[in-house]
Amino acid sequence: MIKIESLNQFYGESHTLWDVDISIKQGECICLMGRNGVGKTTLLKSIMGLLPMASGSMLFEGEEIAKLPAERRAKLGIGYVPQGRDVFPQLTVEENLRIGLGARRTKSKEIPEKIFELFPVLKQMMNRRGGDLSGGQQQQLAIGRALVIDPKMLILDEPTEGIQPNIVHDIGSILLKLNQEEGITILTVEQKLPFARRVGQRFILMDRGRKVAEGDMPDLDEKLIQQYLTV
Repeated sequence: MIKIESLNQFYGESHTLWDVDISIKQGECICLMGRNGVGKTTLLKSIMGLLPMASGSMLFEGEEIAKLPAERRAKLGIGYVPQGRDVFPQLTVEENLRIGLGARRTKSKEIPEKIFELFPVLKQMMNRRGGDLSGGQQQQLAIGRALVIDPKMLILDEPTEGIQPNIVHDIGSILLKLNQEEGITILTVEQKLPFARRVGQRFILMDRGRKVAEGDMPDLDEKLIQQYLTV
């Protein structure tokens, strides 16, 4: 589905990503993990086209996308849920969802009913402003907004951060449903080990801007946890 080779990225004079190679197959669910500040968010933004690559190759379904702007990547079928959710606080739930319609591969102008089947609370709050929602509700709105484009791949940056446990569980169930029943490929940054083990099939570990380990989720052992995840 997506293949990244020798990705390098800079913030000013700071070299933030070093020769990152990642390959994700169609239908996989990958957890990108590592301590704070190791380049996880930078990598996601580079995949989405929100940050420029200094060098390297990025193929999505065989097409080179390294130079494409974010809106073109969305139209190819890459959905993005940013860290902190970035819900438009002054817009209603409905208006937030409709923003994603412009990036759909089809020309439908209707919010897919699937969004409300996954997140019934959004149906109940269509006229409420995004800024008036709780953190958990905003996260559901952010995921729903990404799903409006009917993505082939869904990228999420710490979707459980600051969310109450019952909503965390619900989000995990929804990601599993999207992946296992609808075949959506998922790449998510995740800090919570129980959530990662429940949702992820594979893991990728980063440290100081480099990919340092990857494997099937059962292979994420105590040695790797102590070396790259424990604070």
